[in-house]
Amino acid sequence: MNFNQQVIDEFRAGNGHVGGRFEGARLLLLTTTGARSGRPHTTPLGFLADGVERMLVIASAGGAPNDPAWYHNLKADPRATVETGVLIFDVEAEILEGAERDAAFARAVESDPGWAEYQAKTTRTIPVVALRVAGPPRDNAPSGGAYLKLVHDGFRRELALIRKELSDSGRPGLGVQLRINCLTVCQGLHHHHTGEDTLMFPGLAERHPSLAPVLERLAREHERVAELVEELKQALSGEDPQAVRTELERLVDELEAHLTYEEEQLIPILDLA
Repeated sequence: MNFNQQVIDEFRAGNGHVGGRFEGARLLLLTTTGARSGRPHTTPLGFLADGVERMLVIASAGGAPNDPAWYHNLKADPRATVETGVLIFDVEAEILEGAERDAAFARAVESDPGWAEYQAKTTRTIPVVALRVAGPPRDNAPSGGAYLKLVHDGFRRELALIRKELSDSGRPGLGVQLRINCLTVCQGLHHHHTGEDTLMFPGLAERHPSLAPVLERLAREHERVAELVEELKQALSGEDPQAVRTELERLVDELEAHLTYEEEQLIPILDLA
């Protein structure tokens, strides 16, 4: 079994978690259509967050002289599939050009100088590709409760990464990519809680009237989380990493209590469906 396949298998088995050299990295699985073969081709890739509707991947090939196969595949057919460990998305690829490419690559270098080392090893300009979500997400969770836990664990993992990035940054201000990482998870939380408030909770209330006090508490907690998200966004508009750390810790503490309570109360009900 080749190295990529080992990573793919571990990624899928661990719902996006991979150990070893990729421990703590933001990874996705990109499945393209082979430009020559026409067959599906899956590659594990690091990515940059860029809002909930777009992810950026970099065709570094470790600084090799030629672009990687997955990049050639996307040039031939920009339609692809992304697995995040929680959800599966159909995406449309766009190769970034000019100033937009340069700004995205600079963000990557700011967050990990290894990208600059790859560029220094090759004479080609390393491409940056935007993967834009092109349809509703899918999942492989065996039950509603399992899906809820997967989503929650995805938020936990991302917030842990951001906390580590804040601790390790060593810079006097905030980096552009770090801000985007924070804002992306804030946006994701908003979408998740809006979906629960407008779809899941009303459905559960209709089928299980006895859940009313639980659902009311969860709705109030959503409002509190939204307040904390706004306070974190306010801190992100400044240049004080300590202020961001403070607001992030407040959000993480209250969000974890909320997620744990929701899992305790709703997973048994969702797993009955």
